[in-house]
Amino acid sequence: MSLSKNNIKLITSLQQKKYRQKHNLFVAEGIKVVNELLKSSLEVYQIFCVDESLEFEKNIEVILISEIELKKVSSLKSPNKVLALFKIPMEVLTMKDDFIVALDGINDPGNLGTIIRLCDWFGIKELVCSGNTVDCYNQKVVQSTMGSLTRVNIYYTKLSDYLQTTDLPVFTADMDGENVYKKLSLPRKAILVMGNEANGISPEIEKIVENKLTIPRFGETQQTESLNVATATAILLSEFKRRLV
Repeated sequence: MSLSKNNIKLITSLQQKKYRQKHNLFVAEGIKVVNELLKSSLEVYQIFCVDESLEFEKNIEVILISEIELKKVSSLKSPNKVLALFKIPMEVLTMKDDFIVALDGINDPGNLGTIIRLCDWFGIKELVCSGNTVDCYNQKVVQSTMGSLTRVNIYYTKLSDYLQTTDLPVFTADMDGENVYKKLSLPRKAILVMGNEANGISPEIEKIVENKLTIPRFGETQQTESLNVATATAILLSEFKRRLV
């Protein structure tokens, strides 16, 4: 069996958010990523593979294609044997009284993917994103999460409205905030808001945030302007969680 023109058209169209939303599908590539997604409750739509000897987590029909055909539809520089289409699940905001990460205008797919993996690593179940944060089903995000996408509940909403409906304390990173290493206590339940790579959190969100934390610079020259947002998220989550150990 080979890729039909309709298959090619569908798969390549899913590189754009409007078509992912239209078809309610997203693309995942590589045996490790695909198998991680197959372990989850996500519903698989189609799997295309260049190697009939590969084994998958679920007993599902696999469409065998050539490597040349895979290259036609892959978004990777070096296509990795398997490409699958999964159905996008319905978003559900649980409003858990727990520790939540919120993102305000994160644009880079790599940063979002890393933050999703960080949430998975640190046991954060809820990730709330502003409407102008990159789509979590962007192919670069899907690939960089390495399966963590299925273990973190991701919800897109108007962030300012969401933050005003919670009783949890709200924290963010700010160069003029309180030194996180000198803060005597951090709450077990809170919302940590991380902002846009270039501009930080928006003025609208800044008005809502009650607590600002900074990660101090230890370099002698003190000339580094800022940390990558995913790196800063990792450090702050580590501090929040370290206090619980």
